[in-house]
Amino acid sequence: MDRNVQKIGWVNLAACLLVGIASQWLASYSGSTAGQVGVIFLGLGSLIAALSLFQMRLATQERLEKMDLDQLRKGAGSGALFESTAAELFPARRSRDQFDRFFVPAFAIGLFILEGLLAYELWRWMGQAAAPKVDQATITMALMAVFALILFLLGKYSAGIARLEDQILLRPGSSYLLLGSLICILVAVTEAVMWFGYPQIDRIMARILTAILGLVAIETLVNLVLEIYRPRLKGQAVRLLYESRLVGLLGQPGGLITTAAQALDYQFGFKVSETWIYQFLERAVAWIILLQLGVLFVSTTVVIIEPPEQGLLERFGRPLSQRPVLSPGLHFKWPWPVDRVHRYRSHEVQTLYIGFVPEPEQSNERVLVWTKAHYKQEFNLLVASREGRSIPEDNGASRQRAVPVNLLSVNIPVQYRIRDLRAWVYHHANAAQLLEELANREVVRYLVNVDIEALMTTGRLMAARTLQERLQAQADKNHLGAEVLFVGLQGIHPPVKVADAYEAVAGAKQQRQTNILAAWAYRAGVIPLAEAAATNVLARAASEAFAKTNLAIAQAGQFTNQLVAYLASPSVYTQRVYLDTMVRAIDPARKYILAATNTHEVFQLNLEDKIREDLLGGATLQPEGKP
Repeated sequence: MDRNVQKIGWVNLAACLLVGIASQWLASYSGSTAGQVGVIFLGLGSLIAALSLFQMRLATQERLEKMDLDQLRKGAGSGALFESTAAELFPARRSRDQFDRFFVPAFAIGLFILEGLLAYELWRWMGQAAAPKVDQATITMALMAVFALILFLLGKYSAGIARLEDQILLRPGSSYLLLGSLICILVAVTEAVMWFGYPQIDRIMARILTAILGLVAIETLVNLVLEIYRPRLKGQAVRLLYESRLVGLLGQPGGLITTAAQALDYQFGFKVSETWIYQFLERAVAWIILLQLGVLFVSTTVVIIEPPEQGLLERFGRPLSQRPVLSPGLHFKWPWPVDRVHRYRSHEVQTLYIGFVPEPEQSNERVLVWTKAHYKQEFNLLVASREGRSIPEDNGASRQRAVPVNLLSVNIPVQYRIRDLRAWVYHHANAAQLLEELANREVVRYLVNVDIEALMTTGRLMAARTLQERLQAQADKNHLGAEVLFVGLQGIHPPVKVADAYEAVAGAKQQRQTNILAAWAYRAGVIPLAEAAATNVLARAASEAFAKTNLAIAQAGQFTNQLVAYLASPSVYTQRVYLDTMVRAIDPARKYILAATNTHEVFQLNLEDKIREDLLGGATLQPEGKP
């Protein structure tokens, strides 16, 4: 019987390898992404079948070794030959124990890493995979169906032998054969759907298979962790670490309860499957599931619309004219799939963004500078400028250059609300996207007809109002059923890369205006001062002229009077003029009067400046020897 089990193991290994190679060629030939992902499961099944086959050989050698020793014991009795240690008597058992203790956990760890890496790389690769070849779908369907039949027959036979004869080493390989059969059927169905004109189903099925591969990797890791904390009971068979219950369940869905019972018995160390609660659930599980499905089916007749929502009721995919829009509250309908309700948050104010992609982390910034990006992505739009330049021609005339175009980054949030839900949903496939495209078009049209400086300074409020009116008009024209509530120009600035240069130009313009105003201030201050100085000069000149003229007149009149006095008494007049001249000449000088003229006395004169005139003004010098 051991030889037959090993033959079945060899058949499992050969089937996984051959069908895997053929499926890989077929998937590459047809460009089937799902088929190429499915080959990964057959490759993993080949590795696990090879390991199971090696363990079968070790188990067979151990069994034969035990039989030989039992025969020797019966023939030799209790001799010294059997007093050796167990390691010396059972080398095959020792080899199997070491294999189970070291190699199998290492293989399980490597299997987890391999499955995880394959799932990650396949998920990334599918984003760049080429489109499948639909014209090869019929050949792929036929061959995949043949592969599915071969794998199903071999896997079913192997699984039956493993269950009836308790050959646990056959279970992993048979599970992967049955799973491979299921994957081949899914690929064949995928090719059929693609042939009917839905090529996107291939990418969807490939992602589903990749997700299953990721779940198998997680299960392998969980099995490794649980194996560490599992209670060890003497005589209990050790579960294979590389055996996946998920793979077995997908290959044989009917064994779900049996698989769960085996997992509970193995993990807790006692027969959970023999308890009354488990047996009751096993008998009543079908009725419990039917009851739950019935309750779920009946619950689809009740619909609760939340306060900010409205609902559209459809019967067999068509809107009902009697109940066009469901308002917030409790409503009843026919069960699914007869009636379906689509909910929309029509009472909420929704926002779309024009010219930028918002960054949640930077939404709380209050200071916006031109030289720093404020959002995740900003778009540059064309905006006109009314500043023209004249270029001289050869004949001396000048012609006007066309209005230049500038780049401008605008951040415009548009807030709207759904006013007519039926128009919003049924008139267009994607009304929100259409509204965003209309807003982009109106913004572009408006910017190419407005002056950049006016838009960035005084025309912002007018621009917001104009854009709101134009966007509302376009929404009404296209029957969107939306009400535009607000259009805000919260950020208008040059592109970040040229913001420094733009600031330099703006700064130069401001400096020019500053210089002009300073010149006007200087002119307003200098001209009045000059006029005042000129007035002062003219006034002083007139004053001096008046003084000199009158002085000359006075001197002329004085000369006439002096002549009369001189003629009246020439000696008196002369003496008087002389004394008067002397008084005026020596008035500022210090004078000392010596009364005695006939003595030879020595006088000491203090020629220092007097400190106080009132103290020394009345002092006189006395001759020596006189009081």
